[in-house]
Amino acid sequence: MNELYYTYYESPVGLLKIAATEHYIAELSFVDNPDQIIHGEPGVCDILHQCTEELIEFFAARRKAFTVPVHQEGTEFQKRVWSELLEIPFGKTISYLDLSKRLGDPKAIRAAASANGKNKIAIIVPCHRVIGSDKTLVGYSGGLWRKKWLLQHEFRIMHGVQTLFS
Repeated sequence: MNELYYTYYESPVGLLKIAATEHYIAELSFVDNPDQIIHGEPGVCDILHQCTEELIEFFAARRKAFTVPVHQEGTEFQKRVWSELLEIPFGKTISYLDLSKRLGDPKAIRAAASANGKNKIAIIVPCHRVIGSDKTLVGYSGGLWRKKWLLQHEFRIMHGVQTLFS
């Protein structure tokens, strides 16, 4: 196992924990509970710095795509789902059914949704771009308010309007 370094970034959607090796981002998660904060010397590495800079640019509406390398452990199916998430264009959404169809099995909708929910690299691996077939906001481990905020942020940048969901 590679040594993990970590840092925290106070974003418009709350405190984010970023964990990385010297080669890739391994986790980008929301910190809602102060007990989740790791105290002590977190260490630094270039990947953490790159990720933080890219997040700053994303939230400042100056970045639509992340270039920082990412990696997370999972089953082959989960990795396929996470790879598909990376293909969803900035400012666009797909349904869980669309996601399962992209994976080649429309009946795998629950499995695709489960794998989507196990994504440990929020925002960069854009699981927030997957919505219900009826266009409703469903299923986001960071909370639906964050999903709504992220989608509205991207939509505003892409379309120059104020809101996507009321």
